[in-house]
Amino acid sequence: MPSIFTPLPAEVDRKSPGTGGKPPVDRRPTGGGGGGGDDDWRNPRRGPREVLYKIRAFVFCALAGDMMFFVALVTLFYARQAGTHLDPALMRQVGDWKPVLLPPILFLNTATLLLSSLTMEVARRHIFREIDVLEEWLGLGSPALRRTLPWIGATLVLGSLFLAGQWVAWKQLTAQGFAFDRWSTPSSYFFYLVTGLHAAHLVAGVLALVFCLTALSRLRRVEARQIAVDATAWFWHTMGLAWLVLFAVLVFGQ
Repeated sequence: MPSIFTPLPAEVDRKSPGTGGKPPVDRRPTGGGGGGGDDDWRNPRRGPREVLYKIRAFVFCALAGDMMFFVALVTLFYARQAGTHLDPALMRQVGDWKPVLLPPILFLNTATLLLSSLTMEVARRHIFREIDVLEEWLGLGSPALRRTLPWIGATLVLGSLFLAGQWVAWKQLTAQGFAFDRWSTPSSYFFYLVTGLHAAHLVAGVLALVFCLTALSRLRRVEARQIAVDATAWFWHTMGLAWLVLFAVLVFGQ
């Protein structure tokens, strides 16, 4: 009867002890196979920092589109100043742009909005303060929340004052004879267009502040509070920057 030899596995080298040979050695496979530590980087764990960066990138993209909209308004402002019409009495083309005397309250409104941007930034920094956040993680209270809420409340008050001041400016401009109707001059029409569209954006910002205050009292996770405050803060800062540009155009561009 012929003998049947079964070969040993290639990855194990066996020799009889006492003959000077090496002990059994398992050779590691060189082929594929998942689960290796070198491949763990391909599926990183999504933590709060990654979520924050993703939401911040979305907010920045949306705000970039808004800023392009305001840039288009500024371009329209300068293009409209070149408009002319035929004067029957003079029988020649004359410009139809008459500079608007800006109500002085606009300067106070601008200072109010800048102050609100400062208070919003203080609130954003408080919600990310490492020592306070660590205490909340350890369950030692809510120091970051307590420090942030008053500053967001102050921003809400200042933003509401800005909107009220804009309404007063519109009333003063109407009293000067520059009403928002089809008989108004192109310059006054543009003033209402620019300030009105910016005020509409700021109303959205005020609503975001109200939502942020409500969310902070209801959200239990620290990172969720940070995301809410951070997104609101960047929107508010962008609206402040947009108003500075538009206000400078209204003051120096006519």
